[in-house]
Amino acid sequence: MQVFLEIFTNRLIVIPLLACILAQIIKVSVDTVTNRKFSFRYLVSTGGMPSSHSALVGALATGVGQILGWSSPEFAIASIFAGIVMYDAAGVRQAAGKQAKILNQIMDEFLNHEDLNEEKLKELLGHTPFQVLVGLLLGILSSIFLVPLLSQ
Repeated sequence: MQVFLEIFTNRLIVIPLLACILAQIIKVSVDTVTNRKFSFRYLVSTGGMPSSHSALVGALATGVGQILGWSSPEFAIASIFAGIVMYDAAGVRQAAGKQAKILNQIMDEFLNHEDLNEEKLKELLGHTPFQVLVGLLLGILSSIFLVPLLSQ
């Protein structure tokens, strides 16, 4: 039981998770305002504004820097990890989403047969660079404000 208490009171776990949850709440709010209806799927989906992955890794790297030092090996590791995650979100996953959209169009236009029973591919996989940047800024700000608050 002590292990769980230590894990859930670790600021470098709690703060990034709070930043991620905040990003998801903002994402649902942006989608609700944009589409004028609530969609539960945005609460648990990838893609959209802002990037919750970027918020999580941004808060993690910033928190590590604040707590362990900006020149620590842990900050270097967290920063490189954050860079890889954000590159993947804006690069690889966004490209996969675009390909899924094109494949879905091909299936709709050319392969519209009754015997074809394939599900549509998920199109909203990645983020635009702006969505990643906003997620990163949200994570950094979350850590800047929460680390001192939770240190007391």
